Amino acid sequence: MNQQVIAVILTKNEEAHIADCIESLQWTDGVLVFDSYSEDRTVEIAHTLGAQVIQHPFRGYGSQRNAALDAVDAEWIFFVDADERATPRLATEIRQVIEDHAYVGWWVPRHNYIFGGIVYHTGWYPDYQLRLLRRQRARYDPQREVHEIVILDGEAGYLEHSLIHYNYATVGQFLNKQRRYADYDARILWEQGIRARPHKFITRPWAEFCRRYFTLQGYKDGWRGLLLSGLMAYYQLVVYSRLRRLGSN
Repeated sequence: MNQQVIAVILTKNEEAHIADCIESLQWTDGVLVFDSYSEDRTVEIAHTLGAQVIQHPFRGYGSQRNAALDAVDAEWIFFVDADERATPRLATEIRQVIEDHAYVGWWVPRHNYIFGGIVYHTGWYPDYQLRLLRRQRARYDPQREVHEIVILDGEAGYLEHSLIHYNYATVGQFLNKQRRYADYDARILWEQGIRARPHKFITRPWAEFCRRYFTLQGYKDGWRGLLLSGLMAYYQLVVYSRLRRLGSN
């Protein structure tokens, strides 16, 4: 039977988060845990809480989400990460907007908790994610390894109520994840014809710090805004270091 809205959670070793995530999605018509062969208790916990589980080899986020779209028989798919939680207000809003046939997708804002507190500026809010999709009118660009892009056959609207995202808990966690993104972002710059000129190792980090801290009002987030602005500046330095390495190969 075709169901109205199914929540899909992509997982890989998410035993610390999966239970609370599933519990926050009990208002949907079903929860699918689309798992990349977790080695911890993710699958066991999901089964215990009544979620459907499908295991599928991971070949990139875009490809994984497309595979999940193909595996589900529902009019609407709501993609949620394991470290995210849907609130009752968001649930009510989603139930209302899926009756609006003018849109085939909806952007969902996120409240990001970083280093133990919520961040309202510094580029982390409203942090819109295109997550609520009319299944037959949406596909993901399979060429995007990270930072997935949805290709919609139609228009998208914007929701008012937010997902809660328990993002980076520690600086170490932040740095580890950003290092994984650095090679990908460096390749994108290389393909665009951008090269790691010496002055860029100063100007790009400084420009990013100013953008985060002043333009995006990171100073309003106190010490978190200052730290995040510095970390994102450092990330630019890492990306350009990887870009220079590409030029030396």
